[in-house]
Amino acid sequence: MTFREIFYINKSDRIAFIGVLAMLLLYLGFVFFFGGDDNLSASSSQLMSEERTTGDQDPHASRQAKDQSYYAVPVQEAERFTFDPNTADSTQLLRLGLQPWQVRSIYRYRSKGGVFREPSDFARLYGLTQKQYRELLPYIRISADYRPAAELVGPRGKSGFYASSAGRNEASTIDGHAVVADKNETTASSRIGYPVKLKAGEHVDLNLADTTALKQVPGIGSYYARRIASYGKQLGGYVSAEQLLEIEGFPEDALPYFQVATGNIHKLNINTLSLSKLRQHPYLNFYQARAICDYRRLKGPLHSLDDLKMLPEFPADVIARLRPYVSFE
Repeated sequence: MTFREIFYINKSDRIAFIGVLAMLLLYLGFVFFFGGDDNLSASSSQLMSEERTTGDQDPHASRQAKDQSYYAVPVQEAERFTFDPNTADSTQLLRLGLQPWQVRSIYRYRSKGGVFREPSDFARLYGLTQKQYRELLPYIRISADYRPAAELVGPRGKSGFYASSAGRNEASTIDGHAVVADKNETTASSRIGYPVKLKAGEHVDLNLADTTALKQVPGIGSYYARRIASYGKQLGGYVSAEQLLEIEGFPEDALPYFQVATGNIHKLNINTLSLSKLRQHPYLNFYQARAICDYRRLKGPLHSLDDLKMLPEFPADVIARLRPYVSFE
């Protein structure tokens, strides 16, 4: 392409051609002014000297040696010393040969309240190999501060007392002097946190007592305390202690300890509540709630439960049981 023809081609192609030509001229100038030939000859002579030096060696061995020298990375040897995984800092953990991401996992575990209670717990560290664990196991020391507090008092016997205080006096030290606690005092202190049971003749009010007070009744534990409170809420309050017998499996021996001294009952407005609301009461089933709604739709609001006596869903005992819990306002 002649210089004259350049000006007859497309403008963008012309600019590209001129740019390439300028880069070529810059490269030639760089080689000319900075002695490209000398550098080339120096490189060639260096290459020749290397070839003469290694000419008597195995080319494959030479190339393998170069690769190993280029890719070799110094590896820090793992140290072995006693450590507590609950308190060891990052520097100690890295010296043991753990990876940085494993150290971060330990820190996250501890920040969320995690505790290594046994040396075997350390084996659950993600990425830890069996070889590493076997090597580290003799050096793991768990401080007694992280052991369960229940180990200090031992297991609890059938009587509810701790085995450490059943049948013998407890010895302790105060200011370096031995002090022997009386068996009765030890027994009482062992039951801290357990409710003191009521004696014969004492009572709890069903409509005022919470689950803690209910558990003071002999024979009533957490399960029945929750059932009593829940059933009272469904009823709208107790009107008689005998209603407790409606709870499945309720221990009858506990009945004399309950009484109803207050009568703050939450009543159902039988003329306004929907079918779904009515059937939520323990004394109304689906068919009875539907009968009430049908009566209101056909005959208007109820003025008394006696209005339902003619319905087969409401025999006399059902009406008597339901009477304290309904209103007609």
